[in-house]
Amino acid sequence: MKTMLFYVLSWFGLVVLAILNGTIRVKGYAQFTSELTAHQLSTLILVVLMGIYIYILTGVFPLDSSQQALLIGGIWLVMTVMFEFIFGHYVMGNAWSVLFHDYNVFEGRVWLIVLVWALLAPYVMYQLRSY
Repeated sequence: MKTMLFYVLSWFGLVVLAILNGTIRVKGYAQFTSELTAHQLSTLILVVLMGIYIYILTGVFPLDSSQQALLIGGIWLVMTVMFEFIFGHYVMGNAWSVLFHDYNVFEGRVWLIVLVWALLAPYVMYQLRSY
């Protein structure tokens, strides 16, 4: 139970990484690229940052099993989607269409990679640390 609480609370670190990443995109390289390229680059950077963060977490507080790792990933996935839509719509005031736009892979939007990584990264790190 203590491990689960640690990882649920650690999700807030992922939010901080995402906000910092988005700020760097908007204030930095987005002005030199198209919006789509900035989105795709930002997604790649966030996936790498998440991987580093989760690798560190699993070293500090080792996971007990692959099932636990997948459960944590599932919880992170749900928390991320809920945060994105609740915060994005009700706090930031984004229209639902704007929020759903990042899910359109047919337009080159790759946000789903972040969600899949949030789900699978704890499992991947557990496996890496099990060897």
